Amino acid sequence: MDIADKLDQLLALSGENEVVEFKEAKNNFHFEKLGKYFSALSNEANLKNQSSAWLVFGVNNSHKVVGTQYRPDINNLNSLKGEIAKQTTPRLTYIEIHLFEHKNGRVILFEIPAAPLGMPVAFKGHYYGRDGEELGPLNIGEIEHIRQQTTMKDWSAEICVGATLEDLSEVAIALARQEYTAKHSKIKHEIESWDNLTFLNKAKLTIKGQITRTAILLLGKPESTHWLNPASATISWILKDKDGLEKDYEHFSSPLLTSAQMVFNKVRNLKYRYMKEGTLFPEEIDQYDPYIIREALNNAIAHQDYELAGKITVVEYEDGRLCFSNPGAFIPVSVE
Repeated sequence: MDIADKLDQLLALSGENEVVEFKEAKNNFHFEKLGKYFSALSNEANLKNQSSAWLVFGVNNSHKVVGTQYRPDINNLNSLKGEIAKQTTPRLTYIEIHLFEHKNGRVILFEIPAAPLGMPVAFKGHYYGRDGEELGPLNIGEIEHIRQQTTMKDWSAEICVGATLEDLSEVAIALARQEYTAKHSKIKHEIESWDNLTFLNKAKLTIKGQITRTAILLLGKPESTHWLNPASATISWILKDKDGLEKDYEHFSSPLLTSAQMVFNKVRNLKYRYMKEGTLFPEEIDQYDPYIIREALNNAIAHQDYELAGKITVVEYEDGRLCFSNPGAFIPVSVE
């Protein structure tokens, strides 16, 4: 992006609006007000379906460049990113702080990201918005509109524009076919006649031949996970000793359909021997019921909030505990 062209574009606007604000800020600007504008412009960008909003210092209300001496030291200026992040919920900061030396003086352009889907941005616990040029509290209707966005959009069904069957693992597709056939045994012969694309459409892993994020997560080659950025298709297995110190670990990436089995194989499912009362013959049982491990792991994969850019973690402790965690929801809610 050419910042000079962007400044000209903003100056050409007929007036300020909900996603653009000009301030002279000749020498200083109160941090509290800066944070309120960050919250307001971020929320308004979300509501107006814009990827970002702009706060511009060194320009007056008549859209004339007058220059600003706000934080003249570049390091001090860039420290704003951390200062704002500490006071916003969710932790968010500027995409970039752009400096431009205009013939009439120094101009600072703060590029502010739109609030994430379903998550209005608060500054010091309060949500802000704009009514035209006026800064004020974000009204309850707008807060709820943003919060409901996650129920209106299915992240996993989004199309990875440009992805093809070449991005998917043949081994994972074969396993998916095997499991699908087992579930739909009555049409086994029909399934055998499908090519891969027909199968993936029928299994709802692709939409009209287009590769979805679900297809990349479950069936994608490891090198194809860039289609999911910034989401992470990663499962980490960690072994800890009795003191909680890591003894071993391994990370697994897409395709998660096959990686889940690899993680399962890492868990040390020890054999226990015991004798029932009234017999001298010992019986052997597994430490964990394999179904319980698979069910917990599959739930962690299926119900993770991938937009939080985290990963699934399986921690195995020497005292016999297994801990499954993921960012977002986890079903079932209770072990019972």
